[in-house]
Amino acid sequence: MKNISIFGTNSDAGKSTITFIIAKILQEKGYSIAPFKAQNVSNNSHVCDDNSEIAIAQYFQASVLGIKTSYHLNPILLKSGRNSNASLIVNGKVIQTKDVREYYRDLDTLKPSVIKAFKYLDKRYDCVVCEGAGSPVELNLMDKDLSNIFVARYFKTKIILVADIQKGGVFASIWGVYNLLPKDLRKNVIGVIINKFQGDMSLFDNGVKIIEKKFKIPVLGVLPYKPFNLGFEDSASIKNFTQNCKKAKKKVAIINYPYMSNYNDFEPLILDKKICVEFIDSNISLNRYDLIILPGSKLVIKDLLWLKRTGLFKQLKKTKTNILGICGGYQMMFKKIVDNNCIEVDKPTSIKALGFIDDIIIFKKKKVLKKQTYKIFKKRSDGFEIHHGISKKYPLYYQKNNIKGTFVHDLFNTKQFQKKKNKILNNFIDDMKSYLNTFLILD
Repeated sequence: MKNISIFGTNSDAGKSTITFIIAKILQEKGYSIAPFKAQNVSNNSHVCDDNSEIAIAQYFQASVLGIKTSYHLNPILLKSGRNSNASLIVNGKVIQTKDVREYYRDLDTLKPSVIKAFKYLDKRYDCVVCEGAGSPVELNLMDKDLSNIFVARYFKTKIILVADIQKGGVFASIWGVYNLLPKDLRKNVIGVIINKFQGDMSLFDNGVKIIEKKFKIPVLGVLPYKPFNLGFEDSASIKNFTQNCKKAKKKVAIINYPYMSNYNDFEPLILDKKICVEFIDSNISLNRYDLIILPGSKLVIKDLLWLKRTGLFKQLKKTKTNILGICGGYQMMFKKIVDNNCIEVDKPTSIKALGFIDDIIIFKKKKVLKKQTYKIFKKRSDGFEIHHGISKKYPLYYQKNNIKGTFVHDLFNTKQFQKKKNKILNNFIDDMKSYLNTFLILD
């Protein structure tokens, strides 16, 4: 069976979701399937079974398929860095912080890692479903594109286009992307999926005929828009989630600072009908909430400064409401943060933090990457760590009065949530696959 590339006709077309839907359908047909993304740009990451770091989208896709996770699923990851720099993670480990222009200039040096990771998966699975990035035909960037053109051409993958109809101009986007693709890749396009359709599906019947007759591109399916509060990949996800708070008995505030990371920590809360979740990005009163969460942060010092600028820092210092800090948020709870190794800053820096915990955070060059079962807050939790900051006195967690914090992610990921998650996933995939012509994909 040939490997598959999922190309979006625009950014945020739903490639990550379509990738795991297609992969799951093929798996249910009896094939062994792995997801893959050559290069991802995301602050939202997860620690794998081999203690490497990959983007959350590929980790989530692998969890849907029930396969072991490793850096091979996402060999190149870029995370926000200071100024115009980005943290470069290759084969699951931080290599260095690079200027973005320097990164693109040295792109050819990363291709061997992509090739090696793909070949590793290709040997072990019947089909690799490769998620593209953004649009595949940004003409000024096509020669710097690892996830779309490079993978499709080097590995001769079948190509499925995904078009987001909600954005408008769906015909132009399909026609434009198809005709801007290099000629050698057009012949590998097996069809297009129209995504996020709202309303009466029959209203697009004529649209399907136009695409198939005039464009000569098979339509593999028209998928309805359905809210899906799982697998949050980026900041757009936390703006698009839906929640019915009518039956909620508890209100939770999550501080939405600019470099917040690991939004997936809160999916169990969003799916809990007894909890109403709000993401806070301005200095509103925090007194009406039952719990305030300081989430993970890719740039802890910058987000701490943001707390001070907005006035939320003063509110947090005064409130008697329960506060939970996770990873970056946990580090903000200490007396101060010291970054003499310039992990997040240009010159050695020491900054006063919230002062809830009687110790200081020291940023170390080597990032802690662990995935295991932890004993914290008097119970066992399966989770992971991903941080540069270190506390000597409280290396894992702290709890006193209304203050609670830990370096460990996935705190709310209980067995009950897993059952609920699997039920939602199965229902979602079953619904979506009823709209897809899988024969065309398998042909």
